Amino acid sequence: MAWLLCYRVTLLLSHILSFCTCQYKIVPGQYITGNHTLVSSLGTFSLGFFNPNENSTKYFLGIRFDTFPNTALVWVANRESPLDSPGFFMISGDGNLVVLDQTRNLVWSTNASVSTSAVNHTTGLLEDTGNLVLSFEEVTLWQSFDHPSDTMLPGIKISLNKTTGQQRRLTSWAALDDPQPGKFTFGIDPEVPIQAFTWKETTLYWTSSMYIGKDTRTDFQNPGGTASFLTHNFDVDEVYLAYSVSDSSVKLRVWLNPTWQFILLLWQGSSKTWLEQGNLPADNCDFYAHCGPNSACRRGEPLSSSCKCLIGFTAKFPNQSAVGNWSSGCVREKMLTCGNGIQGNFSKLENVRLPDHSVLLENRSMSQCHFDCQQNCSCTAYEHVNDTDGSNSGKCLAWFGELLDLVENHYNSERDMYIRLQNNFSEVNKLGEGGFGPVYKGILPENQEVAIKRLSKKSGQGHHEFKNELKLLDKLQHTNLVRLLGCCMEEDEMILIYEYMSNRSLDKFLFDSFEKTKLDWDIRFQIIQGVAQGVLYIHKYSRLKIIHRDLKASNVLLDGTMNPKVSDFGMARIFDINQIEANTNKVVGTYFGVLLLEIVSGKKNAYFYHFENSLTLAQWVIDVSIRETCRIHEALRCIHVGLLCVQEAPADRPTMSSVIHMLEADEATSFPPSKEPAFSTRRNSSPVTTYSNNVVTITLPEPR
Repeated sequence: MAWLLCYRVTLLLSHILSFCTCQYKIVPGQYITGNHTLVSSLGTFSLGFFNPNENSTKYFLGIRFDTFPNTALVWVANRESPLDSPGFFMISGDGNLVVLDQTRNLVWSTNASVSTSAVNHTTGLLEDTGNLVLSFEEVTLWQSFDHPSDTMLPGIKISLNKTTGQQRRLTSWAALDDPQPGKFTFGIDPEVPIQAFTWKETTLYWTSSMYIGKDTRTDFQNPGGTASFLTHNFDVDEVYLAYSVSDSSVKLRVWLNPTWQFILLLWQGSSKTWLEQGNLPADNCDFYAHCGPNSACRRGEPLSSSCKCLIGFTAKFPNQSAVGNWSSGCVREKMLTCGNGIQGNFSKLENVRLPDHSVLLENRSMSQCHFDCQQNCSCTAYEHVNDTDGSNSGKCLAWFGELLDLVENHYNSERDMYIRLQNNFSEVNKLGEGGFGPVYKGILPENQEVAIKRLSKKSGQGHHEFKNELKLLDKLQHTNLVRLLGCCMEEDEMILIYEYMSNRSLDKFLFDSFEKTKLDWDIRFQIIQGVAQGVLYIHKYSRLKIIHRDLKASNVLLDGTMNPKVSDFGMARIFDINQIEANTNKVVGTYFGVLLLEIVSGKKNAYFYHFENSLTLAQWVIDVSIRETCRIHEALRCIHVGLLCVQEAPADRPTMSSVIHMLEADEATSFPPSKEPAFSTRRNSSPVTTYSNNVVTITLPEPR
């Protein structure tokens, strides 16, 4: 008789309950099933049972835009418990909104706390904002806006209650045709309640800008004047983000799709379509920590060049970063020294999205923020945010340890931060030392890296060389001459400030057995040509005609792309404008010729006094690391030119104009034979060895 009892219960329910159609609210005794719906008062939204597509056999209770073609779903009740057929939506005996399946089993409930007096008097209302509300009289007991699915509508807050820990988050669908919870979640992390995050399951995928205090900003504005605003308030116990629009009749939604595209959509009545106003990810820098720690991701740059190390840092694994893998990021070039009175200085980085893992310090002025970070050796960076009330106080963000997920050129970057650098004239900043004194790496206030040459009290050089270099470089402007940026003279302190050359000096590569392998033939030939152009300029085309007098590998600096720049003009001499260029050959020709031979051979000039009988010229003077890969005709041409430049008799040496002409000549060009080099003594002169390649013939004295 069980079947008879079941039939009677079902029949009884059908008499007690009534269909609810085309209304905006539901009361006890009414239900929705099949294709029946609740419709908001202005007809914008509807609530009912649906299946995701025509091929799906699963049903869900959801809210959608009612009047639009291909209407968009904005909320789903029973995401985790799909139905095999349309169920029943009603108010249960405990006053809650519920979804029942066809056998009247409970599938979903609002689970609100309803008082005994309200149990039979609650109402379910679909507002024209898209919010489903359970209320008793004027009291809201539950609302769908507190339990969003994958869509933000104006009025929905993505929030975190810092006291109770309650959160409102978006969760993507599992697939475009499956409303069940997917892999991506958008919300606010209780451990970092000043940012919004996107997670892929438990892995951090994206972070927003820092939200400090309370603010409302325009997110977009269309040509018709309608604006969308993003409001945040992180000064209260319940921190939140929310969208709003200037015209309530405008239909706007922000959708977290199943593949983590965060898309802002605006309904276009004229075209009957949803127009995309913006989306994430729009750039590689939108992915969390794309460039690894202690680096900056440059938004808008090609993938191959979007990452760079912060000033004072270098790639942890250069070979990986060279091929675009920056996951390991950067490490400090030199370890910070702190304590014992050493406090360090800071470099300003402007208009960035601040990195992750900051610590918020309340009620700090800018100077207090700087002082607190400076005094704490573990503090690697800080940023100060003024209070919106115009007071001198504010908030301080401090970072301890690695700097992760920092982005330049961000679409709403308005933050500046200060990164701790190495300490002034400490040994950790020292780049090298010459006759004038030590050279340090430094940072100007505008964040420009520079090289700082400081006169040593032990130096044999002094005011004369300082003023000489200052006078010359001030008037010399050429791509192959190092650029002087400024100077300082105070009592006995004399400082020259130059552009920073990240690849140091040529000798650091040329005479090191490992580093020289980075100098392939193309780079060496580029350096030879660049130095020749720089020397030609100071001889012939600059306002002052100058003899360098100290041209050597340690005075040829290399920039980030290995372009050479001649430096150190302290020993240089100005000659009269009426003097002919040939008068400079005795000094400069020898220096340039020796440098050229050093570049080709990879050996210091002292080696040229000790070459072996058994080696051919190419074997003797072409660096073994490039011997098999260089263009032999170019290498031999450089050797020939080098030997012409170091001939004993100054009159036999070519001018720099002739040198450049010979370096750029083709293989068929015939050069004059070279005579005895200046570094070979007459008493050791001996029979000669001749080596030929095509029409290039080079003659060298044989050693005894």
